[in-house]
Amino acid sequence: MTDTADKLRTIRGRIQSFSKAAPEVFGGFAAVSKAATTPGSTFDAAQRELLAVAIAVSQGCEDCIVYHVAGAKKHGATEQGLIEALEVAVEMGGGPAVMYGAKALEAFRTL
Repeated sequence: MTDTADKLRTIRGRIQSFSKAAPEVFGGFAAVSKAATTPGSTFDAAQRELLAVAIAVSQGCEDCIVYHVAGAKKHGATEQGLIEALEVAVEMGGGPAVMYGAKALEAFRTL
């Protein structure tokens, strides 16, 4: 198993633990998350996950990057699609987004 896959498993475990500790809050967040990543009339599920990756990169959330890269890949996102989303993230996030964008690309390639 790759290091990134191990990280993803750890992230999912932490989310599960938090959901058990705060079920009402997590239930609300889970509903928002599901609605935000469900295919719509313009963006499919992969594109929505790529948007989440771009935002995670610009915000510097490593766990979010791994989680949403996995979701994007699961829904059929291509490496080129990820790169294009990362280009926008870099525009909006500057130098730090370059560093987190590189982590996102690495995660995509190793999942």
